[in-house]
Amino acid sequence: MAKVYAFLADGMEEVECLGVCDVLARAGVEVKLVSVMGRCQVTGSHGFTVTADALFEEITDDADVLFLPGGLPGADHLRDHEGLAAMLKAHGAAGKRLAAICAAPGVLGGLGLLEGRRATCFPGFEEKLAGAVCTGEGVVTDGPVTTGKGMGWSLDLGLELVRLLTDGETAEALKKKIQYDRV
Repeated sequence: MAKVYAFLADGMEEVECLGVCDVLARAGVEVKLVSVMGRCQVTGSHGFTVTADALFEEITDDADVLFLPGGLPGADHLRDHEGLAAMLKAHGAAGKRLAAICAAPGVLGGLGLLEGRRATCFPGFEEKLAGAVCTGEGVVTDGPVTTGKGMGWSLDLGLELVRLLTDGETAEALKKKIQYDRV
């Protein structure tokens, strides 16, 4: 079974995180919510409190995907976490999948992980995607990196990760089950 770590920080966009994680869990993917705040209780950008499954200090990089939700200042907290930056670089160097949405692709861009890749982000954050070709599309996968534009694309990003981690049939069946017909 595939495993995804979703990194939580105060100020994250709740729907971007939980929408993607919900879709993955429905497909049988193991999802762990990991706080980079030094505590399990994380408050999102709209005041909702989410409880993480683990603290960053309690995990090792044994996930198939490292996922960064957007939102501000959540993406800034993710960017500033030195341990997470090191893990993202090592994960990327190993050719393992990275995913980010909204403002969070800027974290990957700042680490040089988008160099020469097609990517997308929330409009206005393109300059943070250093070295990337910004497409403006809703969801973009280029090699081992998948990026999403913003909250309205959360389910699409989740479904794309399901397709990549399982198969197209599983993603299509899940779309029908959740009554989603956009993608």
